[in-house]
Amino acid sequence: MIIAGLTGGIATGKSTVSSVLREAGAIIIDADAIARDVVKKNFPAWHEIVRIFGKEVLLPDGEIDRARLGNIIFRDSSKKEILNKIVHPYVIQKVAELIEEIGKESPDSIVILDVPLLIEAGMDKGLEDVILVYAPEDIQKKRLAERDGISDEDSLLRVSSQMPIEEKKEFATFIIDNSGPIEATKKRALEVFDSLKKKTG
Repeated sequence: MIIAGLTGGIATGKSTVSSVLREAGAIIIDADAIARDVVKKNFPAWHEIVRIFGKEVLLPDGEIDRARLGNIIFRDSSKKEILNKIVHPYVIQKVAELIEEIGKESPDSIVILDVPLLIEAGMDKGLEDVILVYAPEDIQKKRLAERDGISDEDSLLRVSSQMPIEEKKEFATFIIDNSGPIEATKKRALEVFDSLKKKTG
């Protein structure tokens, strides 16, 4: 089994690359989906979030209001760190469980850990390969503002709240530049997949 990390920055196009790799035959472990699951109402992480951030981060049905919580943490890095310390251990535990299951059921598979904060959370440690989906910061900000319908100021805040994309390059074994045509991105993603496939022998 080959396990590689997939990361990027906000609005770099990681989801597009993840879809291409899935279609090519990789098994994707989506950390964002897991993070949404572990904070569901009455789960341990949910209780910790409500205790620290208060009931104002809840929707009327009691689930976490992700937009409201996002606005809080993007404006305050210390609160972002607190949230990550609550959520990350649960995500890491679930990822480990899934890897174990896949190892038993599909030992020859290529597993991609799709994790936005792969490097920041230290989840790149022990991985032979880290795939970085790259786009320059100015393109990130422009895409984010257009995608989410937010102001340039909010877009800058969100991009600035993450580790700079240029710094992430140092941790990558593969870089997929997604600043150009989508066809070029897909072609490069398939090249990366083929490189990983060769390692399965």
